[in-house]
Amino acid sequence: MSSPLTSLRLVEVSGAEALWLLEGSTLGRLVYAQRELTVIRPAHHVWEYGRLIVRTPVPAAAVPTTATYHVDDIRAVSGTGWTVTVSGPAEVITGPDEAGHYRRTLAGWSHGPHDTLLRLHPKTVTGFRLARAEA
Repeated sequence: MSSPLTSLRLVEVSGAEALWLLEGSTLGRLVYAQRELTVIRPAHHVWEYGRLIVRTPVPAAAVPTTATYHVDDIRAVSGTGWTVTVSGPAEVITGPDEAGHYRRTLAGWSHGPHDTLLRLHPKTVTGFRLARAEA
């Protein structure tokens, strides 16, 4: 027997709650434009000192000056969850001590020229909760 379809809704969350959701997760996607195409790369992240540190399989030369990072946790069966998007200026972490620290802290997919650490300074943070509509 299947359950009846219920309507779903998006509820915008405050910036503080969106950052709290972001801090509680570790896996997301870096989104940026390259050669007039949108590129999406998996990434691990950590929120420290008001900045988002991201480790992703992207060549350092391809990192744009402004990037978008997206994180979500959606439960398909219940139709609930949340989504957070952070946008702002991005810079590659080049300091050997700082880079070494984050390479030990954040898991990566590849090593070498396509293993980049970047620091994203959030300018906009948007978040939504996915919820069932009240009857």
